[in-house]
Amino acid sequence: MLATLGVLFAGLLGLARNSDGARQNRLMQARIGLQFVALLLFGLLLLIARA
Repeated sequence: MLATLGVLFAGLLGLARNSDGARQNRLMQARIGLQFVALLLFGLLLLIARA
């Protein structure tokens, strides 16, 4: 979850600086992937907590 937050802030800083569009696209893809992993880990944690 912290990695997702880091990529999100990097993207926001890049938008503020008007950086390269391709770099912004890669950051967006990384953020989406990290959000997916975070949700999977959170779901796994919930399953373990129920047991």
